[in-house]
Amino acid sequence: MILRYFVLLAVSLGLVSFHAIALEPPEGTVILVVSGKVGQPNVGDEAHFDKEMLEALVQHETITHTPWHDGAVSFSGPLGRAILEAVGAGGESMRVLALNDYASTIPVSDFEHYDVILAMQANGKALRVRNQGPLFVIYPFDDHPGLLNEEVLMRSVWQVARIVIE
Repeated sequence: MILRYFVLLAVSLGLVSFHAIALEPPEGTVILVVSGKVGQPNVGDEAHFDKEMLEALVQHETITHTPWHDGAVSFSGPLGRAILEAVGAGGESMRVLALNDYASTIPVSDFEHYDVILAMQANGKALRVRNQGPLFVIYPFDDHPGLLNEEVLMRSVWQVARIVIE
């Protein structure tokens, strides 16, 4: 446990990247499963993440308006590209699946070009299943107004449970 803490601390401080170390198996409840073209699996051929592991990744805050909320909301969570790096993703697209089986395909380039996050919190409160959690794909709509279109809105999956790298 102590070694895991220091490894997660070193990664979160940017002292070492996940590519330099093996992705440790989760100790807590699994929130996210990443499969497909994954170069750093930690459970079989998949990468499983618990809350602590996701919080150890590079975090970002996005304050933006969405069609699903009144006014601007402060979302925070790991950067999508940090998750891709952690799993050693090798594909060009991702199939993002929600708890209710809704799915959308997102180009990997979206996570590379924009500060897309998998929000774990909204206005400082943890996202729960009843309010679009535990993970919600959030684009920086206010920073890039051109993203506010039907195609990208369909990629804003909430209740994310799985990502398949294709």
